[in-house]
Amino acid sequence: MSIKPVAALTAVACAMAIGMLAPVPARAADIDCKLSYKLDGWSFIYKQTSGNGTVTCDNGQSMPVHVSAKAVGLTAGKWQIDNGKGRFTDVHTINDVLGHYAQASANAGIVKSGEAQVLTKGPVSLALAGGGEGINLGVDVGAFNIERIGGKR
Repeated sequence: MSIKPVAALTAVACAMAIGMLAPVPARAADIDCKLSYKLDGWSFIYKQTSGNGTVTCDNGQSMPVHVSAKAVGLTAGKWQIDNGKGRFTDVHTINDVLGHYAQASANAGIVKSGEAQVLTKGPVSLALAGGGEGINLGVDVGAFNIERIGGKR
């Protein structure tokens, strides 16, 4: 048996072992992103809301967004939210906030109206809170959507 093939195999095995010890690239660090929004809506069994807002992140990025929700349930009313605030969790890039979030809500209001809910889209969650005016009462299930103004995600 020749010593050269054994030396070559040893060199290949060492190179493979060193390659396996190389650090695995880490996931991008979470960034803190917030949503400020204004919307109005109505419901009578079917609920529809829409408005605009801005997502801002602690890495300096921001983008204007269109927010909307569609749901069905035992619900009726008409309202507006003037100073809505949201906070995202598990965001790695600003684009992670875009998309459809599962929504379930219970609401009630006469003259002063408000909302508070937690929505989820895969690993990303969004906590919303806001106040405004209107008349509303009900429970519903649907989707809350966030889209970049101007189209492309």
